[in-house]
Amino acid sequence: MDPRFTVVIGLDVGKTGHHACALDPDGERLFDKPLPQDEAELREVFTGLQKHGEVLMVVDQPNTIGALPIAVAKDCGCAVAYLPGLAMRKAADLYPGRSKTDARDAFIIADTARTMPHTLRAVDRDNEVLSALKVLAGFDEDLAQETTRALNRIRSLLTQIHPALERVFTGGTLSTGIVLDLLEKFAGPTGLRTAGRGRVLRFARAHARRDPEALIDQVFAALDEQTVVVPATAAVELVIPRVAGQVKELKEQRATVAREVEAMLEDFPLAGVLMSMPGIGIKTAAQILLAIGDASTFESAGHLAAYAGIAPVTRRSGTSIRGEFPARSGNKRLKNALFYSSWVASHSDPVSKAYYDRKRAEGKRHNAAVICLARRRCNVIFAMLRNGTYYQPPINVPSPDPAALAA
Repeated sequence: MDPRFTVVIGLDVGKTGHHACALDPDGERLFDKPLPQDEAELREVFTGLQKHGEVLMVVDQPNTIGALPIAVAKDCGCAVAYLPGLAMRKAADLYPGRSKTDARDAFIIADTARTMPHTLRAVDRDNEVLSALKVLAGFDEDLAQETTRALNRIRSLLTQIHPALERVFTGGTLSTGIVLDLLEKFAGPTGLRTAGRGRVLRFARAHARRDPEALIDQVFAALDEQTVVVPATAAVELVIPRVAGQVKELKEQRATVAREVEAMLEDFPLAGVLMSMPGIGIKTAAQILLAIGDASTFESAGHLAAYAGIAPVTRRSGTSIRGEFPARSGNKRLKNALFYSSWVASHSDPVSKAYYDRKRAEGKRHNAAVICLARRRCNVIFAMLRNGTYYQPPINVPSPDPAALAA
């Protein structure tokens, strides 16, 4: 147990009520009762336990239903921490019994925090910007999922009535503005045929940023591949424009959220620090800040890399298993942010590109080379956040050997 704390409170949070279990350094229970989702009663318990000394309050859910207990505990002067769900499930296997009760969960949270403090994560979202950012990021994630569902619905409808036309909109073509405009205006194969190539092309040129003639040619070539009208085509073409309109509205909402996030991060110092590094933009910086804050809870860059799941895992068992393997665990959101920013930097930043090319020349595949680059950049990000300094490219970086790259 951290010697700073005399009491550890484990709080199994719930929508209308919680269960609190407070332990002293020897594991003796000081409190073990249900608590309502009420500020006055939460405050009474926290201040009462502070008579024993410094208090650490640990929750299993720091957002939504756990937000009020965290706010009250902080206002009372208690330290707060978060025990991730995976860590708690693994810790629960160390205790006898298989029952699932609030009282047992609260005790496990408190005892794990007391005996294995390294499993805890800080709840350091005192900054209003980070708290608001978490809300906007969650909303943007919901919008992204709704957008994906709507696009998949359009694909399913087109596949049902005209597979050749659906094949034209491969990859990310379906989500582009011009395709959504066409589907909202002409609905489907019947509407496109009725309008004719000339009218459709004029409409597309009026709404597209680039010349859409090649796309329109592909559309009408696909229309010529099928002459039969599939049953329910008319009904499908009533639905497609509505779903296309929904996708456009969702994309506009996401653009609005992005602008709000950008405005919110303008005056936030650490955001500027992160975005000074090649490959890191507004959204990537937001994801990194949400995952690790100022990185003060990590002892070293190695600890941060392990948390992100980009540090290789050593596996050895006698002589049968030896070597290092990619990690399958870690914070997925943080790992994706570091991977994506490294991939962007491998194209846009000469220093990152040279390192990426060197790893590829060593025989590593694309993903493995990007992970290596992400691990290298993780050291820099950790130092930048810890010191609050902007990115500075290395001086006198040797250029890669052309012969090695060609090998």
